[in-house]
Order: sequence, then C-alpha cells, then structure tokens
Amino acid sequence: TKQRVLKAIEVAEKVNISRTRSIKTRLLNDVMLPIIEHSPPAAIKGKYVKVKFINQLPTHAPTFAFYCNLPQYVTEAYIRFLENRLRENFDFNGVPIQVFMRKK
Repeated sequence: TKQRVLKAIEVAEKVNISRTRSIKTRLLNDVMLPIIEHSPPAAIKGKYVKVKFINQLPTHAPTFAFYCNLPQYVTEAYIRFLENRLRENFDFNGVPIQVFMRKK
C-alpha cells in the first residue's frame, strides 16, 4: 500500500541534490589532504605516492580528480577508501562517485 511513498520521494530528492552538488576546490583540499597525509597510499617498489591536490570535474555525477606523482601505483582499495571518505565528509550517500588519479 501507500505506506512509505512520501519517504521514498524525500530520499530521492535528497539524492538528487547530493548528485548535483559542487564542492569548491579549496574546501575539498582542506578536508581531504589531511586525511591523505594521515593515511597515505602504500609504497610500491620503494616509491611513495604523493597527492598534490584534488578538484571536482564538471560532470553530472560527482567526479573527482586526485593529482599525484605516480597514479599508476594507487591501488583499487585506496581509491575505495577515498570514495568512502568523500561520502563521509560531503554527504554523498546514495550517489555513485567516480575517482580518477591523474599525473601532476
């Protein structure tokens, strides 16, 4: 029956607002860089990955580019970790997030 239809519509509206939200680069860097410094990516072959800065790309779904020195060494697990921290800090619940590692 029609018991929770209004709640479903509320949740859909909230997800749509989250999906179209744009975050300023400065705020993104102020929040995410300390998290990355506290839990850096694992070193591979004795080389350390250093993330320089982050910005949000102008797309329909939230898409973020992390600029670093060695993007090929970042593991899928660490990318998932970054996605989870973005969801946690910027309230992207229910929205697919894309994370790209790019060379600085």
